[in-house]
Amino acid sequence: MEPPQIRTIAVAIDGSTFGELALEFAIDLAKKYKAGIRVVTVIPPLIATNFGAMTYIPQTTWEEQAKPFREASERAGQSAKSAGVSSVTSEVLDGPVVETLLTYLETHPVDLLVVGSRGLTAGKRLLLGSVSDALVHHATCPVLVVRVPPGARSP
Repeated sequence: MEPPQIRTIAVAIDGSTFGELALEFAIDLAKKYKAGIRVVTVIPPLIATNFGAMTYIPQTTWEEQAKPFREASERAGQSAKSAGVSSVTSEVLDGPVVETLLTYLETHPVDLLVVGSRGLTAGKRLLLGSVSDALVHHATCPVLVVRVPPGARSP
């Protein structure tokens, strides 16, 4: 049996230190396998303000929330290009994070998805859910979850 070919790696980032670790790992793999990278950033939904029967999200609020995600995506793409990855694309999407990433993977197949792990305890994971856990169980491609190295301080 031949080892799987890794030609395209998607890396999900959110501007956090965990996302940066995932990006570093994805860049390293892309260089070793001569693969391309797709940086995927998902802007989660805003909590809307209710005014009686109407729901309202001020445009400035949306733009303020979206800005750090767009900037993180741009920085990640530049980092990958600067590191020598030959093919780099960036996508900034919005919606529920897990569902949006799974839909993206269905319509843009990749050989590997790299994500960071927040390292939540079992209790917190039960209460809050886990993006990386959901992706591992539902993605149509292999998923690599990058954790903070043992002995290193968690961000």
